[in-house]
Amino acid sequence: MRLGVVSDSHGHVELVRPALRTLESLEVDVVLHCGDVGSAAVVNLFSAWPTHFVFGNCDADRQGLAAAIEAAGQTCHGEFGELEIEGKRIALLHSDDHRRFKQALSSGEWDLVCYGHTHVAAIERIGRTLALNPGALYRANPHSLAIVDLPAVEATFVTL
Repeated sequence: MRLGVVSDSHGHVELVRPALRTLESLEVDVVLHCGDVGSAAVVNLFSAWPTHFVFGNCDADRQGLAAAIEAAGQTCHGEFGELEIEGKRIALLHSDDHRRFKQALSSGEWDLVCYGHTHVAAIERIGRTLALNPGALYRANPHSLAIVDLPAVEATFVTL
């Protein structure tokens, strides 16, 4: 199983398109969006994959965004997503709530914690947990995403 992990698109459709081409070429099975989605137009671009979304601090119209995610047949987790894929427990959040973020990292409950907000790609092993920030699709140099292979929980960054 291959996950595509993206974050911080901020409604910029033109910056999401290169990520979509990359996700398709790398044959991902599921996409995780770590927040600051920005618009229904961005949500609709991810129709080729089952996609899980969380809100970020810049997602102002959360009700409208949640409705767009639901209408697209995708999954909206609010501010914090909990998934189990290939027997691995995955937390999905934006990380602007520092307390919740630190708790997710230190709890030992998760195999993978995917987060956004900083616009900086990062990977760190904390006990059994792999903490992964895919970078950002907007206001990052370079723009990037991450690929996670399950069940191994091995991550790589892709520069766009």
